[in-house]
Amino acid sequence: MSRLSLALIALAALIVGIVIAVNIAPPKSDETQYINLYPQARALPAFSLTDSNGQTLTNESLQSQWTLVFVGYTFCPDICPTSLSDLSSIYPELQAIEGQYPVKVAFISVDPARDTTERLAEYINFFEPDFIAATGEHADLFPFVRAMGMMYSTSQNTDDENYLVDHSSSVVLVNPQGHVVGRFKPEFAAGKVAVSDSKRILHDMKIIAGAE
Repeated sequence: MSRLSLALIALAALIVGIVIAVNIAPPKSDETQYINLYPQARALPAFSLTDSNGQTLTNESLQSQWTLVFVGYTFCPDICPTSLSDLSSIYPELQAIEGQYPVKVAFISVDPARDTTERLAEYINFFEPDFIAATGEHADLFPFVRAMGMMYSTSQNTDDENYLVDHSSSVVLVNPQGHVVGRFKPEFAAGKVAVSDSKRILHDMKIIAGAE
């Protein structure tokens, strides 16, 4: 085999090695790893909800802060309490992020028939009194939830007081301009409730909210 052939083989091997190294190299520590960022931020339609303090929650309420939004309902048997418990466990660290804007958590109930202001207040205070909790009429909730890339649907038989509500379990991120920028999808594993991983949320939020 000629020297030229050997040189070409060596060069090819080097290129393959570089490609493999690039593909398996861990991401840089200053890059997000888990959030699904949208190509462009999505503006939310004008909305008016009522929070657990009886105050009006509007688009302006989500501005000048980073907001992690989760939709659900207080009668939810598994996904909602698990998600809120996980978010409350990392909330002190979210609050400690040194950035221009604070990080907040908002729980939006999509079951206004049962989730009164008083019930929302009692429910959210169990997890974290500083969390935002709000609900509203379906005419306001549907476009709000849809604009965030999520959905919900109520059981047809609402005569049973224990009816269920199907809803997305992602945690959506709203930027300080009040626009949706991405979401943390739930993790699916056998024998576990499918919720977004709070440690992954914390990892990426330290980068996102601390990079201003």
